[in-house]
Amino acid sequence: MSTLKTLLSVLVLVFSSVAMAAEYHFDVVIYGGSSAAVTAAVQAAKMGKTVAIVCPDKHLGGLSSAGLGATDSGDRSVIGGLSREFYHRLWLHYQKPESWNWTAAPNLDIPGQGGRGFDFETKTAWIFEPHVAESVFEGFIHEFHLEKCVFRGQYLDRSTKNSGVIKDGAKLVGIKTVSGDVFYGRVFIDVTYEGDLMAQAGVSFTVGREANTQYGETLDGVQVRQARYHQFSSEVDPYVKKGDPTSGLLPMINAEVAPDGTADSRLQAYCYRFCMTQVPENRVRFEKPEGYNPLDYELFLRSVEQGEKLLMANSTMPNGKTDTNNNGPVSMDYIGGNYDYLDASDAEREAICKKHEQWQRGLMWTLQNNPRVPEDVRREYGEWGLSKDEFLDTNHVGHKIYVREGRRMVSDFVHTEMHCRRILPTPRPVGFGSYNMDSHHCQRHLVKTADGKVVVRNEGDVQVSPRGAYPIDYGALIPKQAECENLLVCVCVSCSHIAYGSIRMEPVFMILGQSAATAACIALDDGIPVQKVSYPKLAEQLKADGQRIDCVLTLPAFVSQVKAENLPGKVLDDSQAVLEGDWQHGEVVFPFVETGYLHDGDANKGQLSATFTIPLDEPGEYEVSVSYSPHYNRATNVPITVQSEDGEKTVRINQRWAASRGGLFQPIGTFRFKDKAVVKISNQGTDGHVLVDAVMVNALPKK
Repeated sequence: MSTLKTLLSVLVLVFSSVAMAAEYHFDVVIYGGSSAAVTAAVQAAKMGKTVAIVCPDKHLGGLSSAGLGATDSGDRSVIGGLSREFYHRLWLHYQKPESWNWTAAPNLDIPGQGGRGFDFETKTAWIFEPHVAESVFEGFIHEFHLEKCVFRGQYLDRSTKNSGVIKDGAKLVGIKTVSGDVFYGRVFIDVTYEGDLMAQAGVSFTVGREANTQYGETLDGVQVRQARYHQFSSEVDPYVKKGDPTSGLLPMINAEVAPDGTADSRLQAYCYRFCMTQVPENRVRFEKPEGYNPLDYELFLRSVEQGEKLLMANSTMPNGKTDTNNNGPVSMDYIGGNYDYLDASDAEREAICKKHEQWQRGLMWTLQNNPRVPEDVRREYGEWGLSKDEFLDTNHVGHKIYVREGRRMVSDFVHTEMHCRRILPTPRPVGFGSYNMDSHHCQRHLVKTADGKVVVRNEGDVQVSPRGAYPIDYGALIPKQAECENLLVCVCVSCSHIAYGSIRMEPVFMILGQSAATAACIALDDGIPVQKVSYPKLAEQLKADGQRIDCVLTLPAFVSQVKAENLPGKVLDDSQAVLEGDWQHGEVVFPFVETGYLHDGDANKGQLSATFTIPLDEPGEYEVSVSYSPHYNRATNVPITVQSEDGEKTVRINQRWAASRGGLFQPIGTFRFKDKAVVKISNQGTDGHVLVDAVMVNALPKK
């Protein structure tokens, strides 16, 4: 009898869900609730199309309304269209005296009074409170009468492969949500941080980090050498019981690390951007979270005991609030906690997010209360708490975790490091990026010091400037036509890991959302796949709507960069050398070969070397030259050791002097080689910064 009742209950639920399921039809269907969702919807509405935002989120705006109030903007002059309008409306909000309820209002009519976040000349605000950002996004929705076109709490059905989509060949017809609702559209736009619709639609994508060799990059893949920021500055023991390998490793530490530049599937770390305050009337104190595990914070405590001070970045927001981000070797980033996130179910994702929140709450409680934290540090951070008037329905923590990187589409056009550096062309610009090529750490691992001690290090952090704004090509927004002819992707765009590190900024997502919607509307008007949209027509419309797509770049790309392929003889760049020690990447002082050089930071003397092995076509006598960019802080006695048929010889050069060959290459002698030249540059006994850039070998005429 009980079995029959259960069966009847199931049938009732099934028939009820079927009865409750609904069908909707729109010209443009946008999946996701990010900032790009709003700009895409507004643009589609402005161009006369019916549009829907279908999203799991209750709150619109993604990270822009979830705590990321310190805008990573880069070159603000290239931010246009609806993206710039968003930041202008924030400025207008903070012009009102009643907007300043916890601190005194600055006079924003006077240049400089608002601090770094308020631009008097352009009337834009680049720092803001989360609830204010959300109100601006909702204002856009209300202004364009889209309230009934936003379907919140609608999760794409990802239960099985392609279960969330209806396709007719290469055409996406509709999307299905967990509720049973179906949203039919003529063109679709994926604006999620994860790339969920793209994946369900059968579009090619990748996860993690490519090898440097895949696209000819220098900053992709595993990054041990580059990982000098947010790094342990002292020797921190990794074992549960100090000095005892048999006790096991502390949580979230890997025993081994792959060679630099190799591919892996690891994701850069996620975190919540805490909105904190010291205003007592608006402060929620941190309490010890449920399930607190002291072992989770042992690495943090050991680093603090060793003197680490940069524990988090509290960027100042209006009304005495912060946008709190990761800063330091153990901080807000829950490194390694996101590896399973993308393939997880909705419930599993929620559990992963909860674990991140618990980690960050526990970190703050530990920082404020653990007696192992020095008293002055506890005092410095002790008055911070979460803002009581933010995120009222999510316990004062942002409604969205910072998915710094999800899936990335792989299309006919892939934006890479070389496009960020403006070395490779982007013939169809639909917006600009300009921020650093920035990856957070992806893992912790073990290293052995010179004296044999095993310590922990972080890996994956890269922060390298592209040295100016760069265009983003339309090809990065469209899948291969054979895979889907009516889908655009404007967050998880077609690019490499390190390029995404620069593109992944909220102003850029809003730019690309508007551009994607513009292309969608043109495709509908012309009855063509999105891959066939006329770029001149697209460009004309974008410029008419205030989008910046043809800005004059203020800094030409690597005007003093030398391509190895244009040099005589055989040339090996520093990226092809075998390295020992913690070399740092540089690109400040010109000229140099390829995309930068290595330097030792005038530290770790005797521990760093770079060995170049250059294969030769035939035996003979060769001139060997090394390249470096001269500077007054360089070493005057850099040792360069050459292995030849005549044995080993060491020559010392002065890198403060300009090289004799075009100011770049300095000959160090002639040598007899058989089938290869081996040249080793080290910092042994040097008296300044040592540079490693490239080695060139030129055959001399046979006698």
